[in-house]
Amino acid sequence: MSEITPDLVRHLGVLARIQLSDEEVERLTGQLDAIVDNIAKVSEVATPEVPATSHPIPLENIFREDVPGEMLTVAQVLQNAPDRTDDRFRVTAILGEEQ
Repeated sequence: MSEITPDLVRHLGVLARIQLSDEEVERLTGQLDAIVDNIAKVSEVATPEVPATSHPIPLENIFREDVPGEMLTVAQVLQNAPDRTDDRFRVTAILGEEQ
């Protein structure tokens, strides 16, 4: 059993500047007590012989080689452009000013 008491929960509420009702204090006392007990159980298992892990399954990066492929021509790139000027996309000015 942990040392979480209603007085401690009220004190934590004051430190956190949270006004707690009696029902909330009672409910939070049980919840915080369960959390502290579970942390104590994990601390018992965490020994120097048990390696620390961040994931239950070993992970490794699976990257493919970055190899350039076939490139599109300018005509292929611009074929579906709603508006274009020469070999470029034409868009409206983002600042509302014509350039």
